[in-house]
Amino acid sequence: MQRQSRKPAVLFLSLPVLAWALFDFANTIFSANIVTLFFPQYITEIIGTDARLEQISSTVIAYANAASALLLILFSPLFGVLMDRTGKRKKYIIIFTLLTVGSSILMGIFGGVNTGTIFGIPNGLFLTIILFVFAKFAYSSGNVFYDGMLSSLGNKKEVPLISGFGVALGYLGTLFGIFSVLIIIGDHSIHNAFWLSGILFLLFALPLFFINRDPVQKPKPKQQFLKGYKDIYRTFREARDYPSIFFFMIAYFFINDALATAIAMMQPYATTVVGFEAGAFLIVFMVATLFSIIGALVFGFVNQKYGSKPTFSIIGLLLAFAITIAALPLPMWTFWIAASLFGIAMGSVWVVSRTIIIELSPEGREGQFFGLFAFSAKMSAIVGPFIYGTITLLLSDFGTLASRIAITSLLIMVIIGLYFHSKVKIPHDGTV
Repeated sequence: MQRQSRKPAVLFLSLPVLAWALFDFANTIFSANIVTLFFPQYITEIIGTDARLEQISSTVIAYANAASALLLILFSPLFGVLMDRTGKRKKYIIIFTLLTVGSSILMGIFGGVNTGTIFGIPNGLFLTIILFVFAKFAYSSGNVFYDGMLSSLGNKKEVPLISGFGVALGYLGTLFGIFSVLIIIGDHSIHNAFWLSGILFLLFALPLFFINRDPVQKPKPKQQFLKGYKDIYRTFREARDYPSIFFFMIAYFFINDALATAIAMMQPYATTVVGFEAGAFLIVFMVATLFSIIGALVFGFVNQKYGSKPTFSIIGLLLAFAITIAALPLPMWTFWIAASLFGIAMGSVWVVSRTIIIELSPEGREGQFFGLFAFSAKMSAIVGPFIYGTITLLLSDFGTLASRIAITSLLIMVIIGLYFHSKVKIPHDGTV
């Protein structure tokens, strides 16, 4: 029997929900501080000593992100089988969180080391890159189990509120993490931001460690080790029987590809191409984060009023406009507009995509197709950075032009995505 819905204030202040949402606050500190801000800044400062090497540093950042995404692609289907077989979420959240935190602290230690070389690369730099790849993989792996915990925290009406509460605290975690580094690390070397971010991640993850419990689950029969991969392949084949789902999956792949790559490469692009100082870019990023919050809220209402298909098209057009502004050699102040538009797209694209998936999925099979779209998002996290990094590597002799061409490639992805999205038909959305 489904339990009665609680009032929002009671729901949000219940200890399991609050602890779960605080974990979103915690892991966003890692995502914003290390993945988006300070690892790219560290690489740029160490490698990018001239115009050509600045482009090489962009390649290193892009390839490191692609490598961690590749590891997640390889292992995430196994995680789903593991959850189904054991019913355990918290145990693996703790394991992957500790691996992420440990790797982040080691990044802070080795980031300041330069006592020799490994494969011709300064040993501290080499180890920091390897640790980043593993830390991001562990962070993303933990999120698979963290997301799986959501359904046990409330009934069907409560789950969207709990999810939104976590997202809101996540954005606050972004701002908190940045201010903490600015206050505590100050003018010290940037690699110190790694260990601090790791410790903050652990600190705010502790409530979930001690408060939350996995629901009791009857033992399930053992499943084949490769079941997760077979399920994805089967769902992909079945998606072709539903043309709108198939087209939207392709559209989402390209749109998400462009957006995720733009966010991942925003720091090196803004500092080496546009000309922002590292401190000024932090402000740009915080503004983009605020617009993410606005985008998530506003486009929820736009979606409700105009339908999910046109709303997704609007988001794609805003993203295309942002990429165009960033790619052209315009005055520096125009990048504030681009960053704000990137933020709006980042905050709104999953809100609307989630609605479309629900609308297009056959009844009772939403979870199956959500899994396929999540896999598509992971795939795009490899392709986009790899293409971007390859362009900056091959054209590094052309200096900043290499990065401008690389970011223009994202515009092509958006156009392809919008083309396939135009083929999507949502019967009750007025788009047949």
